Amino acid sequence: MLRILMASSEAWPLLKTGGLADVAGSLPPALAALGHDVRLLLPAYPAALQAAAGEGIARVGGVELAGLAVDILQTCLPGTQVAVWLLDYPPMFARPGNPYLQPDGRPWWDNEHRFALFARAVVALALDRVGLGWRPDVVHCNDWQAGLAPALLSQEPRRPATVFTIHNLSYQGLFPGSAFDALQLPESLRGYQGLEYHGQLSFIKGGIVYADRVNTVSPRYAREIQSGAMGCGLDGLLRHRGTRLSGILNGIDADVWNPATDPHLAQTYDRDHLTRKAANGEFLRRRMALPRTQQVPLIGFIGRLVEQKGVDWLLQAIDALGDRAHWVVLGSGERGFERALQERAQRLPQRIAVHIGYDETLAHQIEAGADLFLMPSRFEPCGLNQMYSLRYGTVPVVHAVGGLADTVVDCTAAALAAGTANGFCFAQPGPAALLEALERALAAFADAALWRRLQRAGMALDLSWRCSAHSYGRLYQRAIADRASG
Repeated sequence: MLRILMASSEAWPLLKTGGLADVAGSLPPALAALGHDVRLLLPAYPAALQAAAGEGIARVGGVELAGLAVDILQTCLPGTQVAVWLLDYPPMFARPGNPYLQPDGRPWWDNEHRFALFARAVVALALDRVGLGWRPDVVHCNDWQAGLAPALLSQEPRRPATVFTIHNLSYQGLFPGSAFDALQLPESLRGYQGLEYHGQLSFIKGGIVYADRVNTVSPRYAREIQSGAMGCGLDGLLRHRGTRLSGILNGIDADVWNPATDPHLAQTYDRDHLTRKAANGEFLRRRMALPRTQQVPLIGFIGRLVEQKGVDWLLQAIDALGDRAHWVVLGSGERGFERALQERAQRLPQRIAVHIGYDETLAHQIEAGADLFLMPSRFEPCGLNQMYSLRYGTVPVVHAVGGLADTVVDCTAAALAAGTANGFCFAQPGPAALLEALERALAAFADAALWRRLQRAGMALDLSWRCSAHSYGRLYQRAIADRASG
């Protein structure tokens, strides 16, 4: 059994802005189920306090960090027995809404101070300076918001092992170089071999440079970020750390995302009762005011409406396929993409339905009711929706990058013969390759027997956190061995 302190700036269901929250909310219970002692630390945002209120919240200690008196509160991750520590310092964290952005969309003016304080809290808990009588064997830090913690722990002679997970390399926590002095960081961390990045202070470098082990959220993404094309300026450093860099595919919550028990669905179903899935398609079409037909495939898309997600390619595919496909889109993001989708929905209400924003129930209904699910991301560290789609027998069409390539097996003759084909992939970026993959998918949809084979292959996969948790356990052991060997 290992004692694990996990540091994350968000965790579902306490607070969520993206996939990081899904990992931080699902991995600790999966590790606990394997017998590990896991504690989760995140800031005491108002939303987190409200979400945890039903579990009970108690102050368990206080500590002075960089001259600031902060409190440590304790609760449980809702629905689990995993202990959660909340860093309570209202001047920095008692702010409603997005934890990183002001209401106008700009970053909070003091993010470097907020997340440096968070990192210092990680150190204090890891070394039991709060006096809670518990010290971890390994500290697992996630994304740039926790990136300074491995750097600060590297200065401590009796520190635990450290692991740093990159969830999305394009978010790096870059601040003016003057922040180094403003945050009173140790002089030994200064310079390009430390936290400096082209004259700026880089939080993510704190994790990449100083953690005993670095990992990403899929094996393919771990390789991709070592290339100039996808390394976001850090590919050289990542290649340098290549022997300590690996990828572990995220899992999904197999209880929440289970078509056999999902309370959001019009009709539950499983791999042995796939004919029941059709009732969800009928319900979704009715809810979104689309024609009720099983002859024209319904294609779903859920995600941020930004360039990274290939929304411009999606728009071109909608136009190119004409009345041979119907579409339902759920998401929000750049106003230009939102307007373009809404314009098509208004002009072609019999072909496309769009919901701007996020709706958890609708997300489940799209996964169950759509025939195909499209993820044309330019890059995708892991992706979760393609895994939800596989579990729900909704055949994914994806750009073969990152975790999409690690989970979706293209419908080739060889893969069909091996029984592993479960979707459609396109390797070359751009709308032409996407359209070719969609054409292949439409042709397969017309072959009922072939379509069932693809659905059943996807639904047979074990995409739960159980497998990932075992892999993380092994990664922690490697980090501990690295720490012991110096």
